[in-house]
Amino acid sequence: MKHITVSGAIILRTNSNTHKKEIFATQRGYGDYKDGWELPGGKLEEGESPEECIVREIREELNTQVRAEKILGVIDYDYPTFHLTMHCILCTIVSGQLTLLEHEAARWLAKENLRSVDWLPADLLILDKIEELL
Repeated sequence: MKHITVSGAIILRTNSNTHKKEIFATQRGYGDYKDGWELPGGKLEEGESPEECIVREIREELNTQVRAEKILGVIDYDYPTFHLTMHCILCTIVSGQLTLLEHEAARWLAKENLRSVDWLPADLLILDKIEELL
C-alpha cells in the first residue's frame, strides 16, 4: 500500500470578540476527498522535517507565515488506497491573512463547534487533543 506522510497545521488563535480559543479548518477543493474538512497542510518533501513542511505548506496554500510550535500528535490512518501518517503541529501566525489559494472554504472553530464540519477520517483522530487546547 502507498504510504503518504504529511504535516497538518493546528493554527490556534484567541477570538478578540468572544475571547475563546479557536482553530482554523479548511475544506478541500480538489481530489478524491473534495469537500471534506481538514487541518491545512500537505506532503513532506524529501529531506524536510515535519516542522519545515508545515511552514512551507501554509505559505503556499494560505499565503501566511506560521511558526511551528510543537507536534501535538502523529496520526496513522489507512484510507482505501493509501496509508497516511500525519504530523499534527500546533502553529501560531507570524504574518499574513490566511488567504485561501487551494481550499474552497475555511472556518475558525471553537470547542463548541469543533465537530460541526465533516472532518476527513484521519483528521477526526486528533480532535480530542485539539479540544484540550480550546
